[in-house]
Amino acid sequence: MSNRQVTRVQGDALAAFVYDDRLTRHVLSDTHVFVPARLRYTYELLNAFGAFALDNAKLTGPRQALVEELSSFHTAEYIEAVEAIAKGGRLSDAPTYGFSPGGDNPIYASMYESALWTTGASLTATEEILSGRCSVAVNFSGGLHHAMSGHASGFCIFDDPVVAIKQMTSAGARVAYVDIDCHHGDGVQAGFYGTDQVLTISLHESGEFLFPGTGFVQELGIGAGKGYAVNLPLYPYTDDNTYLWSFLEVVPPLVAAFKPDVLVTQLGIDTHVLDPITHLRLTVQGYTRVVQELAQLSPGKWLALGGGGYNIGAVMRAWTRAYGVMLNHEWPQDLPQSFRSEYDLDRLDDPEQPPLSPDVAEQVWKYAENSVAEVKRSIFPAHGLSALA
Repeated sequence: MSNRQVTRVQGDALAAFVYDDRLTRHVLSDTHVFVPARLRYTYELLNAFGAFALDNAKLTGPRQALVEELSSFHTAEYIEAVEAIAKGGRLSDAPTYGFSPGGDNPIYASMYESALWTTGASLTATEEILSGRCSVAVNFSGGLHHAMSGHASGFCIFDDPVVAIKQMTSAGARVAYVDIDCHHGDGVQAGFYGTDQVLTISLHESGEFLFPGTGFVQELGIGAGKGYAVNLPLYPYTDDNTYLWSFLEVVPPLVAAFKPDVLVTQLGIDTHVLDPITHLRLTVQGYTRVVQELAQLSPGKWLALGGGGYNIGAVMRAWTRAYGVMLNHEWPQDLPQSFRSEYDLDRLDDPEQPPLSPDVAEQVWKYAENSVAEVKRSIFPAHGLSALA
């Protein structure tokens, strides 16, 4: 730590949930798979369970990010272009900055303002943690981990995880970032590829099979950051057991060796078996087990962000379970009647999934074994860990 100390929390503390309906109103397009309203559905389910009446829950409103805060990662040229394009200007420049009418990042009138709110919500959560007001803070509208310094990518305009972590490192904190989204956290990796003050770990469906086509073990950082970018690619159809085994083999020992002041997690749930654009096979309960393990890794300060998730029923159930982990509270399995009728959902967890065919199961397991072994060989020694651990 530098001379600028981060306040530590003593004893029981609050878990802040950052929310305002303004975070949910924007629509990328009528047919876009990314639906920001999923945050509102999660809030409504939590509220139906009485989450925000619990003594250790805190409902917190967001603020907008400032341009100078965005500038800690994004170029001034890009920030200005996003604002101009959102207002209908510089449309011929849009492809240069990652925007196109029918692509991942379509142009819509409120996109600049909405991105300021989403990033500002992550900064609000960060401020709750750094001030010591809360030991945990979650912004499920955030976790937009694909945005690069000078262009949008993968539904992401501004990279709120990078901006939030930059605020932490400027306060002298060492940060461990763990990303369990189905897609590689390429934008966050890029933001800290040359530093040893931030450890980035991404577990994801291999770039051999899925956007953004990156996130291989060999991407391990440069210069002072060599060994501090960690990637654990997994095979399509990876299920709860193989995913959890892979996580436990790699993540806890690395985080323990790194000794962070703050844990930042990207909790995308597009790993779910029903997700329409990915190929992993996690259930809500399998996802919850991973979030429980992340809670155990927290050094007393935990910033949790959202991420991918395109089956709305899975998103609201998984994020409700995740906030329950943060509150150390178990929700009933039976969903409120209003959710049963409106969303055709009966229970919080998923039914037991049928087993994989033996040949696919073998491919899944061998791929995970090889990825774990390569991480241990390439990364563990840089952190004083045995490759045979």
